Amino acid sequence: MENYLKEDKQRYLNHMPTFQMYFRKAQQTKFIPLRLLYKALFILFRRKRFIEMSIENHIGGGLYFGHAYCITINPNVIIGKNCNIHRGVLIGQENRGTRQGTPIIGNHVWIGINAIIVGRIKIGNDVLIAPNSYVNCDVPDHSIVIGNPCKIISKTNATREYINREVEEIY
Repeated sequence: MENYLKEDKQRYLNHMPTFQMYFRKAQQTKFIPLRLLYKALFILFRRKRFIEMSIENHIGGGLYFGHAYCITINPNVIIGKNCNIHRGVLIGQENRGTRQGTPIIGNHVWIGINAIIVGRIKIGNDVLIAPNSYVNCDVPDHSIVIGNPCKIISKTNATREYINREVEEIY
């Protein structure tokens, strides 16, 4: 497993959230007693910020939480590298219909305040999801998503100047 903790720290100027540090340590530690300690600390610190996520989440390096508070991420969600997630974001599961399942989110994705992303959908690379948007459809690479229902606008370098201090390029 890559050193995602180091990559996450690279994204922050000051201190990364404590729950995020224990999230990565719990994922990367092989020594069971230490892993259990990190998992307990992760649970304690995430509760202080009303964060709902699991150490089972598959999230690439360079994760950045802007104002990490009241965030819900389903344990089955997959998120790529260099993603920004802001306050009030919900990334969840749809339980019925053609989109039953959870999202797969690409690399270099900026998710604005109170955005909701649900269902078995794919969010491409270099995507900006505007605050208060409701996304339940596939989004191609290099796009901006706004509104409810979501409107997709094609834009090259959609996340330029939104994602800073990114880790190694992968697309």
